[in-house]
Amino acid sequence: MSYVKDIRRTVRRIPRGKVATYGSVARAAGHPGTARQVAWALRAPNSETMPWHRVLGRGGRILLPGEAGLNQRSLLEVEGVRFRGNRVDIGSSEFDFDELK
Repeated sequence: MSYVKDIRRTVRRIPRGKVATYGSVARAAGHPGTARQVAWALRAPNSETMPWHRVLGRGGRILLPGEAGLNQRSLLEVEGVRFRGNRVDIGSSEFDFDELK
């Protein structure tokens, strides 16, 4: 399978109301150390089938600038994800890919 397909398949596993970091997505997809490439793999996804908004930077940071970042935060809030200031409350929202094994 290709890198992009591996990443997208992994991101689709993140349930509503949960988030994951770019690094945890890369590890769960079998590509540790490629966190920066995860964002590239999620470019131009079909938003109906790809929950791209559930993937965040380390520590729960939204890395998208401007309107895109505000949109991501809004989508997460609709799903019930809690924020502490400008960061997602990772302790209550982080998805553990090991739970699926």
